[in-house]
Amino acid sequence: MADPTPVIDDLRAESEELDLLVAELRPEQWSLPTPAPGWSVAHQIAHLAWTDHSALLAVTDADAFRTLVEKALAAPDSFVDEGAEEGARRPRAELLSEWRAGRAALDRALRAAPPGARFPWYGPPMSAASMATARLMETWAHSLDVADALGVVRPPTDRLRHVVRLGVRTRDFAFGVHGLTPPAEEFRVELAAPGGEVWAYGPEDARQRVTGPALDFCLLVTQRAHRADLALRAEGPDADRWLGIAQAFAGPPGTGRPPKEAGR
Repeated sequence: MADPTPVIDDLRAESEELDLLVAELRPEQWSLPTPAPGWSVAHQIAHLAWTDHSALLAVTDADAFRTLVEKALAAPDSFVDEGAEEGARRPRAELLSEWRAGRAALDRALRAAPPGARFPWYGPPMSAASMATARLMETWAHSLDVADALGVVRPPTDRLRHVVRLGVRTRDFAFGVHGLTPPAEEFRVELAAPGGEVWAYGPEDARQRVTGPALDFCLLVTQRAHRADLALRAEGPDADRWLGIAQAFAGPPGTGRPPKEAGR
């Protein structure tokens, strides 16, 4: 049984770094467009606040969370955008306060979760460690969008190991949401971590492999960059297909980002 404390600690650190980016923004900066079409900086923070609230309900009030799922099923193509839009219309100080309070409440709830407990989600039920990992993945991904809007660069850290692990574990999910049968064989994934070590998953003698920088793999599975712009290499037809459809987040297939260079 995995101890969730390390990933909860890393989720807190990831959120605090993003908080530093937005805490002192001028009013007009909250309206800056991000790479997500139609989403401003305010939309990004509103979405994180909304999803943290959903996660908190999943951990503390399963009945209330089921009501959220019913709303999502009733409007699968719009409920995420609607939640972000509603939050983005709030006064900035109120939005920032709500996000901070929500993530603090989720932090406490995850730390207090009984060992072995599993909580409902929009996909399969999750443990406290898995829930914290999913929140870290999304916080990191949306922080990249905010950083892009502000014209700053967030250096990668070894907290990305959680995103990598989630990306590897969601391989079969990515095939499934595209209506494809997941490969029967395991892949070998070897990625160069920001700190210089190699993060490896799967059998060493696997015939199909994915290699490259861990940052690029994380950008791929969160669909923050097009595969054509990343230094990832696939060996084997199924591994190659995976790099074209990978996603570490729940829900229908994402549209991803276009390549940076025209004509690619």
